Amino acid sequence: MSTIKNDIWFISDTHFQHTNILKYSKSRAALFNNTKQMDEVLIDNWNKTIKPEDKVYHLGDVTFGSKEYYADNIHPRLNGKKRLIVGNHDNIKFFTERNLFQKIMLWRVFNDPEYPFLFSHIPVLQKDIDERTKQPNGVNVHGHIHDDLSPTENHFCVCVEQISFKPIHLEEIKKRTKR
Repeated sequence: MSTIKNDIWFISDTHFQHTNILKYSKSRAALFNNTKQMDEVLIDNWNKTIKPEDKVYHLGDVTFGSKEYYADNIHPRLNGKKRLIVGNHDNIKFFTERNLFQKIMLWRVFNDPEYPFLFSHIPVLQKDIDERTKQPNGVNVHGHIHDDLSPTENHFCVCVEQISFKPIHLEEIKKRTKR
């Protein structure tokens, strides 16, 4: 567990309750026998990593099952102050009505001069990264692609399949995308 104050973590594509993800994702199929096992490992890994006061940015595709079950039985078990960058399978209206996330966004920029990051669900074209970060050669931290490789060296995937099925710290992302 990190000792850095104001910890900020990222994760994407948890797909809680999603039975078919075990067919589509080779790494999940190799690790999990069923969604119950997958969900419990994801919850356990999350809570071993995230402290209650930490910020967690979920870069989309949170759940793919009963929204109510997720809201009542999974979400409350997850540590941290959760923020959502919407994925293509997320129900914004439901998440908003149930007040499940502190913030819900389509994308987010961390515009540090040394690390211009654009956070999104789907990988973004370089010209759009640079336009949003207002710097050349910005980095897009994204999800969506599961086991596949990111499109360029200026993309960094935080799908659970690529980050050992647990959230990854902002400082670790900086290390791995050293400019």
